[in-house]
Amino acid sequence: KYTKFSIYYYRINSLDQKTSIYNSSKNVDIPSGKQNTTATIHYNYSITPLGNTASTGTYYCEVKWSDTQKKGNGVFVLVRDTGYVNTSYGWEILVTLTVLLAVLSITATALLLWKRKASSNPVLCPRKNQPNILRQNVETQLPSASPLPPPVYD
Repeated sequence: KYTKFSIYYYRINSLDQKTSIYNSSKNVDIPSGKQNTTATIHYNYSITPLGNTASTGTYYCEVKWSDTQKKGNGVFVLVRDTGYVNTSYGWEILVTLTVLLAVLSITATALLLWKRKASSNPVLCPRKNQPNILRQNVETQLPSASPLPPPVYD
């Protein structure tokens, strides 16, 4: 009774549509001395190639005898267009770091130059009728005998 059976492979997609993949009828001979005992026989079937994203779904194997049927739990298979892509962010990190350092360097240089310009004393040029303005400005700066410190940027 159980030596003749059929094996069915099919897929059920996300819309609960059943698509038959493969079926086969089997007739297994029982070796002498093995009658009325339970036997397990393995059947492997490979589904390749899966093709496109429409192949996504749960794949089942079902075995039918004349009065009984057994169905497996199913295996869910997700098919993508591109497959696995190994992403490497090496170049992106290098470019980002270089741009960030360049912006910080330019900003620091601009701030130092602005500070130097803002802290320097203005030089007054005398007019023909004001000959003592420059002399007075120089005289007010001379009493500090200490030498000027080098610029911060140097």
